[in-house]
Amino acid sequence: MGSKLKVAGWVAVGAFAGALATMQLQATARSAMSPLPLEDMQQLAAVFDLVKRSYVEPVDDKKLIRDAITGMVSGLDPHSAYFEGQAFKEFREGISGKFTGVGIQIEMEEGLVKVVSPIEGSPAFRAGLQTGDLITRIDDTMVKGLNMDQAIKRMRGPSGTKVVLTVFRKADNRTFPVTIVREEIKTKSVRSKVVEPGYAWIRINQFQEPTLRDFTEQLREIYQKEPQLKGLVLDLRNDPGGLLDTAVGVSAAFLPKDVVVVSTNGQIPESRSVLKAAPMFYSRDGSDLLASLPAALKTVPMVVLVNEGSASASEIVAGALKDHKRAVIMGSQTFGKGSVQSEIARLPMPNTSLKITTARYYTPSGQSIQAKGILPDVLVDDTAEGSPFAALRMRESDLDKHLANGDEKKDAAREKAREEALKKLEEASKAAGTKDGAKLPKLPEYGASDDFQLQQALNRLKGRPVVASKTQTERKLEEPKAN
Repeated sequence: MGSKLKVAGWVAVGAFAGALATMQLQATARSAMSPLPLEDMQQLAAVFDLVKRSYVEPVDDKKLIRDAITGMVSGLDPHSAYFEGQAFKEFREGISGKFTGVGIQIEMEEGLVKVVSPIEGSPAFRAGLQTGDLITRIDDTMVKGLNMDQAIKRMRGPSGTKVVLTVFRKADNRTFPVTIVREEIKTKSVRSKVVEPGYAWIRINQFQEPTLRDFTEQLREIYQKEPQLKGLVLDLRNDPGGLLDTAVGVSAAFLPKDVVVVSTNGQIPESRSVLKAAPMFYSRDGSDLLASLPAALKTVPMVVLVNEGSASASEIVAGALKDHKRAVIMGSQTFGKGSVQSEIARLPMPNTSLKITTARYYTPSGQSIQAKGILPDVLVDDTAEGSPFAALRMRESDLDKHLANGDEKKDAAREKAREEALKKLEEASKAAGTKDGAKLPKLPEYGASDDFQLQQALNRLKGRPVVASKTQTERKLEEPKAN
């Protein structure tokens, strides 16, 4: 334990398939292990022995040990995990932003695989999988009883092969099969366009290794088309997070040099840091990707769009730009993941890795957003008619065993709103099945001409009236400040 461990810390919504590693750092392990609780270790050994001798059929030693480790780590919080074998390989593949599979971000819900988001342009996206869909069967295998790694393993496979997913869609109250042809998923994490003369939109789907390079390239292209840019919309809606250094780099593109972007604080010294808008905190090869960006980018009027699905790294960016009063934040209160995970890859067994929560992070003003999120400056609904899916979206505070942030209490109003929203969707689903029935609510594509929130962001940049939400309210928690 006295040897050096190579640790990669990251911030991303835990339980998302493909949660990614971030900043590389050398951390020295504590010089000596804490004393082992002898009686508890004896209890563990006794249970191991009893299971080996008494279970109805023989059980492999490695399986028992692996399951014990998995249970120990997963019992900590929703974002800590143990990877081994194929799961380790796939976890490492995720760092590059590409893998072979169907193209969905998932989490487990009541023993089933829940689609958090189909990756734009992926086979799953083209097949019509939607956020909230529950996968009950993968080919001939029932999902109930599988853990996340086992489910991922069955959905992934060689490019060109088929997999049949049985999907239960709550909104339609129906189950149906979807056949998907696997392919290499190259997640394009950045999209942009000039919306109209003088105004541009740039969207980050997830913070991955190529993201900062793609981000800077597209910003340069925007300025080539619009040298006198009057306003920019940074779209972080439904961005689940990702690489910490990438989030710092994106923030630094708009902030003065050397200002604080985010700070972290944990039990060990290596988890305590202050990350600033400087190349040493976001560069991986010593070069500064931001150096070639126009100086006007530091002052161009900005709006950042966020919602309940904006988490972790995207919350770091929104929090930094808000605290430094560099941009107006618009949309809905964000997910609320205020913790950092580190990957310890040098475990005794090969092809294994431990992802464990090592720190909380704080915005430049010293505030923790854990289980609360970033409150926008202007609350704006998804559509002109409201936010039909907002109450159904998961947040950090909904996750079992999430890190507490002060005096948390069950949000009875949110639970009631969730039940009412689900009831309305079910009623609309039934009506949609009739000849004269109403259509199910459908959100516009981000960046499209009918994107209501984007239009409100442009109104703000132009000094025009904004249609603010009349129903959204702030989620409040007691907030411990950084030490």
